[in-house]
Amino acid sequence: MSLNLQQLLNRLTFRQLQVFHAVYHHRGYRRASEALGLTQPAVSSQIRKLEEAVEAPLFEYVGRKLYSTPAGEKLAETVRGLFEQLGNLQSELQALRGQLAGELNLCLVNTAQYVVPHILKGFLQLYPGVRASLRVVNRAGAIEGLTRNRDDLVIMGLVPTDKPLSILPFLDNALIPVMGADYPLDSRKPISLRQFVQQPLLMREAGSGSRLALEQYCQQRHLTARPMMEMGSIETLKQGVMAGLGVAVVPQLSVVAELQSGLLRPIPIKDFNLRRSWCLVHPKGKHLSPVAQAFYDYVQQNLADISQQFDHFDIGKLAETA
Repeated sequence: MSLNLQQLLNRLTFRQLQVFHAVYHHRGYRRASEALGLTQPAVSSQIRKLEEAVEAPLFEYVGRKLYSTPAGEKLAETVRGLFEQLGNLQSELQALRGQLAGELNLCLVNTAQYVVPHILKGFLQLYPGVRASLRVVNRAGAIEGLTRNRDDLVIMGLVPTDKPLSILPFLDNALIPVMGADYPLDSRKPISLRQFVQQPLLMREAGSGSRLALEQYCQQRHLTARPMMEMGSIETLKQGVMAGLGVAVVPQLSVVAELQSGLLRPIPIKDFNLRRSWCLVHPKGKHLSPVAQAFYDYVQQNLADISQQFDHFDIGKLAETA
């Protein structure tokens, strides 16, 4: 017999939903119990009571791995929305008292990790009651986050054009070709783009925005960029280039320290100019929480200061002295 809404509300408790959310997020009872400060039997008991309340199994083991059932996926979607609304309520109540506090959940592509903390510093100094959480993914993960509306705001470079999105470009993102200190190319003699792509090319994994930007740039010039080796993060990519495995194109702000120390050298390529902008992105029509709206407004009102903040990373001078 199906339950009506009142019967369901009488059976459910907020604690059960909190425990369910932890098990779903951590994909395991042990890690959920550690995160909640509960014993594992207590977590299992709460899930069992919740399954009795909704009259459906929520998790199942296949081998040793825990999976959510279709009912579990539906409940997870509802609980995520409920917790988001409660977070918004908390922020709005504090805003009514003249305070801004609450969670700011940002999703950022791998390369934006060199930029966002510097911008957050000024924002958090203005609003010390805000707690920021950064989720670092590749471009494909950022697009998935937009599709599922998982985060307050997404920070990325190559923004998809097939989705209704609100986009705020806030900082120039120049991508530059680099090689290791001992790589056998003369950094004083410019080469052609064709010569560059014929080198052992290290690239990010499929789904990365910086890789897609280079591939599109080469395609427009009737060339193909084929990776000799794929790397799963910008840091691994830099290490591969420094080890002499090959050359790469990377965001200039990600290699300032390595260029200054001489571990990497810029490669002069004739007429090479690959630039994008980092952007704040969210689905059109999304109701931003007071904290997310405040961060969006902070970035929009400080575009000149943000640009100036990174002006001292003069890659041109580094190229002359490398």
